Amino acid sequence: MSSRRMKKRNTEPGLANEDRDLFNAAWKTAREYHGDEFTFYLPGMIRYGNERGRYPAVSITGNRCELQCEHCRGKLLEPMIQISDREELVNTAYKFAEKGAHGILLTGGSDSNGMLPWKTFSDAIAAIKDNTSLFLSAHTGFPDYESCLLLKKAGVRQALVDVMGDDTTATQIYHLNGLNRLISSLDAISQSGLSFVPHIVAGLYYGKIRAERKALEIISRYKPSAVVIVVLTPLKGTPMADVSPPSPVEIGRLIAQARLLMPETPVSLGCERPRNRDGWLMEKFAIMAGATRMGVWSEEAISEAVNLGLKIRFQATCCSLEFRESYSFSK
Repeated sequence: MSSRRMKKRNTEPGLANEDRDLFNAAWKTAREYHGDEFTFYLPGMIRYGNERGRYPAVSITGNRCELQCEHCRGKLLEPMIQISDREELVNTAYKFAEKGAHGILLTGGSDSNGMLPWKTFSDAIAAIKDNTSLFLSAHTGFPDYESCLLLKKAGVRQALVDVMGDDTTATQIYHLNGLNRLISSLDAISQSGLSFVPHIVAGLYYGKIRAERKALEIISRYKPSAVVIVVLTPLKGTPMADVSPPSPVEIGRLIAQARLLMPETPVSLGCERPRNRDGWLMEKFAIMAGATRMGVWSEEAISEAVNLGLKIRFQATCCSLEFRESYSFSK
Protein backbone atom coordinates (compact mmCIF):
# COMPACT_ATOMS: atom_id res chain seq x y z
CA MET A 1 0.00 0.00 0.00
CA SER A 2 1.26 3.49 -0.77
CA SER A 3 2.37 5.80 2.07
CA ARG A 4 -0.47 8.15 1.14
CA ARG A 5 -3.06 5.41 1.63
CA MET A 6 -1.48 4.23 4.87
CA LYS A 7 -1.53 7.82 6.17
CA LYS A 8 -5.20 8.11 5.21
CA ARG A 9 -6.04 5.08 7.31
CA ASN A 10 -3.97 6.18 10.28
CA THR A 11 -5.59 9.62 10.49
CA GLU A 12 -9.25 8.61 10.38
CA PRO A 13 -11.08 11.27 12.45
CA GLY A 14 -13.20 10.19 15.38
CA LEU A 15 -11.24 7.02 16.14
CA ALA A 16 -9.51 6.59 19.47
CA ASN A 17 -5.85 5.60 19.31
CA GLU A 18 -6.60 2.09 20.57
CA ASP A 19 -9.21 1.59 17.86
CA ARG A 20 -6.85 2.90 15.21
CA ASP A 21 -4.19 0.45 16.37
CA LEU A 22 -6.70 -2.42 16.45
CA PHE A 23 -7.94 -1.66 12.93
CA ASN A 24 -4.40 -1.35 11.60
CA ALA A 25 -3.42 -4.72 13.06
CA ALA A 26 -6.50 -6.34 11.57
CA TRP A 27 -5.93 -4.68 8.19
CA LYS A 28 -2.35 -5.97 8.03
CA THR A 29 -3.51 -9.46 8.98
CA ALA A 30 -6.18 -9.40 6.27
CA ARG A 31 -3.66 -8.40 3.62
CA GLU A 32 -1.17 -11.04 4.79
CA TYR A 33 -3.70 -13.89 4.57
CA HIS A 34 -6.14 -12.68 1.90
CA GLY A 35 -4.22 -10.32 -0.32
CA ASP A 36 -5.83 -7.20 -1.78
CA GLU A 37 -9.08 -8.68 -3.08
CA PHE A 38 -12.42 -7.58 -1.66
CA THR A 39 -15.76 -9.02 -2.78
CA PHE A 40 -19.10 -7.22 -2.74
CA TYR A 41 -22.16 -9.50 -2.74
CA LEU A 42 -25.68 -9.01 -4.03
CA PRO A 43 -27.81 -11.65 -2.25
CA GLY A 44 -31.41 -12.77 -2.56
CA MET A 45 -33.16 -11.09 -5.46
CA ILE A 46 -32.16 -7.59 -4.39
CA ARG A 47 -31.79 -5.18 -7.28
CA TYR A 48 -28.85 -2.79 -7.38
CA GLY A 49 -28.76 -0.62 -10.48
CA ASN A 50 -28.98 -2.94 -13.47
CA GLU A 51 -28.00 -6.02 -11.47
CA ARG A 52 -30.15 -8.38 -9.44
CA GLY A 53 -29.16 -10.99 -6.87
CA ARG A 54 -29.43 -14.58 -8.04
CA TYR A 55 -29.73 -16.32 -4.69
CA PRO A 56 -33.35 -16.21 -3.49
CA ALA A 57 -34.31 -17.05 0.11
CA VAL A 58 -37.11 -19.60 0.46
CA SER A 59 -38.97 -20.25 3.71
CA ILE A 60 -40.07 -23.87 4.12
CA THR A 61 -42.46 -22.89 6.93
CA GLY A 62 -44.15 -19.96 5.23
CA ASN A 63 -44.34 -17.12 7.75
CA ARG A 64 -44.70 -19.45 10.74
CA CYS A 65 -42.20 -19.52 13.60
CA GLU A 66 -42.81 -20.91 17.07
CA LEU A 67 -39.55 -19.73 18.60
CA GLN A 68 -40.50 -16.04 18.27
CA CYS A 69 -37.10 -14.55 19.03
CA GLU A 70 -37.23 -11.08 20.55
CA HIS A 71 -35.46 -9.36 17.64
CA CYS A 72 -37.49 -10.99 14.86
CA ARG A 73 -40.87 -12.47 15.88
CA GLY A 74 -41.05 -14.01 12.42
CA LYS A 75 -40.87 -10.63 10.65
CA LEU A 76 -37.75 -11.59 8.70
CA LEU A 77 -39.69 -14.41 7.04
CA GLU A 78 -42.35 -12.12 5.57
CA PRO A 79 -40.43 -10.84 2.50
CA MET A 80 -39.11 -14.30 1.63
CA ILE A 81 -40.57 -16.70 -0.91
CA GLN A 82 -42.90 -18.84 1.14
CA ILE A 83 -43.73 -22.43 0.23
CA SER A 84 -46.11 -24.88 1.88
CA ASP A 85 -45.01 -28.37 0.82
CA ARG A 86 -42.26 -30.43 -0.82
CA GLU A 87 -43.69 -30.31 -4.32
CA GLU A 88 -43.92 -26.54 -4.22
CA LEU A 89 -40.31 -26.32 -3.06
CA VAL A 90 -39.09 -28.45 -5.97
CA ASN A 91 -41.15 -26.55 -8.54
CA THR A 92 -40.02 -23.21 -7.16
CA ALA A 93 -36.36 -24.26 -7.29
CA TYR A 94 -36.70 -25.53 -10.88
CA LYS A 95 -38.19 -22.20 -11.94
CA PHE A 96 -35.34 -20.27 -10.36
CA ALA A 97 -32.79 -22.55 -12.01
CA GLU A 98 -34.41 -21.92 -15.40
CA LYS A 99 -34.22 -18.17 -14.77
CA GLY A 100 -30.49 -18.32 -14.09
CA ALA A 101 -30.30 -18.38 -10.29
CA HIS A 102 -26.95 -19.46 -8.88
CA GLY A 103 -28.38 -21.01 -5.75
CA ILE A 104 -31.01 -20.90 -3.03
CA LEU A 105 -30.93 -20.11 0.67
CA LEU A 106 -33.30 -22.53 2.41
CA THR A 107 -34.64 -21.16 5.65
CA GLY A 108 -37.78 -20.85 7.72
CA GLY A 109 -39.20 -20.50 11.21
CA SER A 110 -38.20 -22.78 14.06
CA ASP A 111 -40.26 -24.90 16.40
CA SER A 112 -40.03 -24.26 20.14
CA ASN A 113 -36.74 -26.20 20.27
CA GLY A 114 -35.11 -24.20 17.50
CA MET A 115 -35.56 -26.96 14.88
CA LEU A 116 -36.78 -26.67 11.29
CA PRO A 117 -38.67 -29.51 9.50
CA TRP A 118 -35.67 -30.66 7.46
CA LYS A 119 -36.71 -34.32 7.58
CA THR A 120 -39.98 -33.47 5.82
CA PHE A 121 -38.18 -31.65 3.01
CA SER A 122 -35.00 -33.72 2.60
CA ASP A 123 -36.26 -35.68 -0.42
CA ALA A 124 -37.31 -32.44 -2.13
CA ILE A 125 -33.88 -30.92 -1.46
CA ALA A 126 -32.24 -34.04 -2.92
CA ALA A 127 -34.37 -33.71 -6.07
CA ILE A 128 -33.19 -30.11 -6.47
CA LYS A 129 -29.58 -31.16 -6.06
CA ASP A 130 -29.92 -34.03 -8.56
CA ASN A 131 -31.72 -32.04 -11.25
CA THR A 132 -30.22 -28.54 -11.10
CA SER A 133 -26.83 -26.90 -10.65
CA LEU A 134 -28.13 -24.68 -7.84
CA PHE A 135 -25.80 -24.17 -4.88
CA LEU A 136 -27.84 -24.98 -1.77
CA SER A 137 -27.25 -23.39 1.60
CA ALA A 138 -29.50 -23.58 4.64
CA HIS A 139 -30.13 -21.29 7.56
CA THR A 140 -30.48 -24.35 9.71
CA GLY A 141 -31.84 -23.11 13.00
CA PHE A 142 -30.32 -25.23 15.77
CA PRO A 143 -30.32 -28.74 14.29
CA ASP A 144 -29.54 -32.12 15.81
CA TYR A 145 -27.06 -34.58 14.30
CA GLU A 146 -29.72 -36.52 12.38
CA SER A 147 -30.94 -33.33 10.69
CA CYS A 148 -27.38 -32.35 9.76
CA LEU A 149 -26.76 -35.73 8.18
CA LEU A 150 -30.02 -35.46 6.23
CA LEU A 151 -29.07 -32.03 4.93
CA LYS A 152 -25.59 -33.18 3.96
CA LYS A 153 -26.90 -36.27 2.16
CA ALA A 154 -29.63 -34.26 0.40
CA GLY A 155 -27.09 -31.87 -1.09
CA VAL A 156 -27.00 -28.83 1.17
CA ARG A 157 -23.50 -27.37 1.01
CA GLN A 158 -23.51 -24.83 3.84
CA ALA A 159 -25.07 -24.54 7.28
CA LEU A 160 -25.71 -20.94 8.30
CA VAL A 161 -26.24 -20.60 12.06
CA ASP A 162 -26.81 -17.67 14.41
CA VAL A 163 -24.25 -17.84 17.19
CA MET A 164 -24.65 -16.05 20.51
CA GLY A 165 -22.13 -15.98 23.34
CA ASP A 166 -23.92 -16.52 26.63
CA ASP A 167 -26.87 -18.21 28.33
CA THR A 168 -28.66 -14.92 28.92
CA THR A 169 -28.82 -14.09 25.21
CA ALA A 170 -29.70 -17.67 24.31
CA THR A 171 -32.61 -17.80 26.74
CA GLN A 172 -33.92 -14.23 26.83
CA ILE A 173 -33.52 -13.36 23.14
CA TYR A 174 -33.67 -16.70 21.28
CA HIS A 175 -35.90 -18.47 23.82
CA LEU A 176 -33.62 -21.51 23.76
CA ASN A 177 -33.03 -23.74 26.75
CA GLY A 178 -29.56 -22.31 27.38
CA LEU A 179 -26.37 -22.00 25.36
CA ASN A 180 -25.86 -25.77 25.38
CA ARG A 181 -28.55 -26.04 22.72
CA LEU A 182 -26.38 -24.01 20.37
CA ILE A 183 -23.19 -25.89 21.27
CA SER A 184 -24.79 -29.27 20.58
CA SER A 185 -25.90 -27.99 17.16
CA LEU A 186 -22.42 -26.73 16.33
CA ASP A 187 -20.99 -30.10 17.31
CA ALA A 188 -23.56 -31.84 15.10
CA ILE A 189 -22.78 -29.62 12.11
CA SER A 190 -19.05 -30.20 12.53
CA GLN A 191 -19.44 -33.97 12.83
CA SER A 192 -21.74 -34.16 9.80
CA GLY A 193 -19.22 -32.55 7.46
CA LEU A 194 -21.42 -29.62 6.49
CA SER A 195 -19.58 -26.42 5.74
CA PHE A 196 -20.18 -24.04 8.66
CA VAL A 197 -20.85 -20.31 8.16
CA PRO A 198 -21.77 -18.70 11.49
CA HIS A 199 -23.63 -15.40 11.72
CA ILE A 200 -23.30 -13.05 14.68
CA VAL A 201 -26.05 -10.46 15.16
CA ALA A 202 -24.15 -7.55 16.69
CA GLY A 203 -26.23 -5.78 19.32
CA LEU A 204 -28.58 -8.72 19.71
CA TYR A 205 -29.09 -8.01 23.41
CA TYR A 206 -31.30 -4.93 22.98
CA GLY A 207 -28.70 -3.07 20.97
CA LYS A 208 -25.82 -3.69 23.38
CA ILE A 209 -22.55 -5.43 22.61
CA ARG A 210 -22.69 -8.09 25.31
CA ALA A 211 -21.25 -11.52 24.49
CA GLU A 212 -20.27 -11.12 20.83
CA ARG A 213 -16.56 -11.58 21.61
CA LYS A 214 -17.39 -14.82 23.40
CA ALA A 215 -19.44 -15.87 20.36
CA LEU A 216 -16.34 -15.37 18.21
CA GLU A 217 -14.32 -17.56 20.56
CA ILE A 218 -16.96 -20.29 20.31
CA ILE A 219 -16.97 -20.05 16.52
CA SER A 220 -13.18 -20.29 16.30
CA ARG A 221 -13.29 -23.85 17.70
CA TYR A 222 -15.19 -25.15 14.67
CA LYS A 223 -13.11 -24.03 11.65
CA PRO A 224 -15.80 -21.96 9.92
CA SER A 225 -15.71 -21.48 6.15
CA ALA A 226 -16.51 -17.80 6.72
CA VAL A 227 -17.81 -15.55 9.48
CA VAL A 228 -20.65 -13.13 8.83
CA ILE A 229 -21.28 -10.15 11.10
CA VAL A 230 -24.74 -8.62 10.74
CA VAL A 231 -26.15 -5.76 12.78
CA LEU A 232 -29.38 -5.64 14.73
CA THR A 233 -32.09 -3.97 12.67
CA PRO A 234 -35.02 -2.80 14.82
CA LEU A 235 -38.22 -4.22 13.32
CA LYS A 236 -41.72 -2.91 13.87
CA GLY A 237 -43.86 -5.32 15.81
CA THR A 238 -40.96 -6.69 17.86
CA PRO A 239 -39.81 -5.84 21.41
CA MET A 240 -36.73 -4.23 19.83
CA ALA A 241 -38.60 -1.86 17.53
CA ASP A 242 -37.22 1.22 19.33
CA VAL A 243 -33.75 -0.11 20.14
CA SER A 244 -30.68 1.67 18.77
CA PRO A 245 -28.14 -0.59 17.03
CA PRO A 246 -24.49 -0.58 18.10
CA SER A 247 -22.29 2.25 16.89
CA PRO A 248 -20.16 1.94 13.75
CA VAL A 249 -16.94 1.81 15.74
CA GLU A 250 -18.31 -1.07 17.83
CA ILE A 251 -19.00 -2.98 14.62
CA GLY A 252 -15.50 -2.19 13.40
CA ARG A 253 -14.03 -3.50 16.65
CA LEU A 254 -15.99 -6.76 16.37
CA ILE A 255 -14.82 -7.31 12.79
CA ALA A 256 -11.23 -6.56 13.77
CA GLN A 257 -11.48 -9.03 16.65
CA ALA A 258 -12.85 -11.67 14.28
CA ARG A 259 -10.01 -11.04 11.84
CA LEU A 260 -7.29 -11.32 14.49
CA LEU A 261 -8.84 -14.38 16.14
CA MET A 262 -9.36 -16.23 12.82
CA PRO A 263 -6.79 -14.76 10.41
CA GLU A 264 -7.32 -17.30 7.63
CA THR A 265 -11.12 -17.09 7.65
CA PRO A 266 -13.07 -14.77 5.33
CA VAL A 267 -14.97 -12.17 7.39
CA SER A 268 -18.02 -10.42 5.97
CA LEU A 269 -20.15 -7.48 6.94
CA GLY A 270 -23.51 -9.05 6.13
CA CYS A 271 -26.45 -7.42 4.38
CA GLU A 272 -28.62 -6.94 7.48
CA ARG A 273 -27.56 -3.57 8.93
CA PRO A 274 -28.70 0.07 9.06
CA ARG A 275 -29.00 1.91 5.75
CA ASN A 276 -28.13 5.42 6.92
CA ARG A 277 -25.00 7.40 7.77
CA ASP A 278 -24.17 4.96 10.56
CA GLY A 279 -24.52 2.12 8.08
CA TRP A 280 -22.03 3.77 5.73
CA LEU A 281 -19.56 4.25 8.58
CA MET A 282 -19.99 0.58 9.47
CA GLU A 283 -19.03 -0.29 5.91
CA LYS A 284 -16.01 1.99 6.04
CA PHE A 285 -14.78 0.67 9.39
CA ALA A 286 -15.42 -2.92 8.26
CA ILE A 287 -13.09 -2.43 5.30
CA MET A 288 -10.48 -0.73 7.48
CA ALA A 289 -10.77 -3.46 10.13
CA GLY A 290 -9.96 -6.41 7.89
CA ALA A 291 -13.25 -7.61 6.42
CA THR A 292 -12.85 -9.30 3.03
CA ARG A 293 -16.51 -9.42 1.99
CA MET A 294 -19.61 -7.23 2.19
CA GLY A 295 -23.26 -7.78 1.38
CA VAL A 296 -25.26 -5.02 -0.37
CA TRP A 297 -22.80 -2.16 -0.54
CA SER A 298 -23.00 1.60 -0.95
CA GLU A 299 -21.15 3.59 -3.59
CA GLU A 300 -19.13 5.11 -0.75
CA ALA A 301 -17.95 1.62 0.26
CA ILE A 302 -16.70 0.97 -3.26
CA SER A 303 -14.83 4.28 -3.25
CA GLU A 304 -13.30 3.50 0.14
CA ALA A 305 -12.11 0.08 -0.99
CA VAL A 306 -10.62 1.47 -4.19
CA ASN A 307 -8.94 4.37 -2.38
CA LEU A 308 -7.32 1.90 -0.01
CA GLY A 309 -5.86 -0.04 -2.91
CA LEU A 310 -8.17 -3.07 -2.83
CA LYS A 311 -9.11 -5.02 -5.95
CA ILE A 312 -12.89 -5.22 -5.91
CA ARG A 313 -15.12 -7.97 -7.27
CA PHE A 314 -18.89 -8.47 -7.42
CA GLN A 315 -20.91 -11.64 -6.94
CA ALA A 316 -24.68 -12.19 -7.16
CA THR A 317 -25.03 -14.58 -4.20
CA CYS A 318 -25.10 -14.60 -0.41
CA CYS A 319 -21.79 -13.53 1.13
CA SER A 320 -21.41 -16.98 2.68
CA LEU A 321 -20.15 -18.33 -0.67
CA GLU A 322 -16.60 -18.23 -1.93
CA PHE A 323 -15.95 -16.13 -5.00
CA ARG A 324 -16.57 -17.92 -8.29
CA GLU A 325 -16.10 -16.37 -11.71
CA SER A 326 -19.32 -18.05 -12.86
CA TYR A 327 -21.28 -16.22 -10.12
CA SER A 328 -19.62 -12.85 -10.65
CA PHE A 329 -20.63 -9.78 -12.59
CA SER A 330 -19.02 -6.52 -13.65
CA LYS A 331 -20.23 -3.19 -12.40
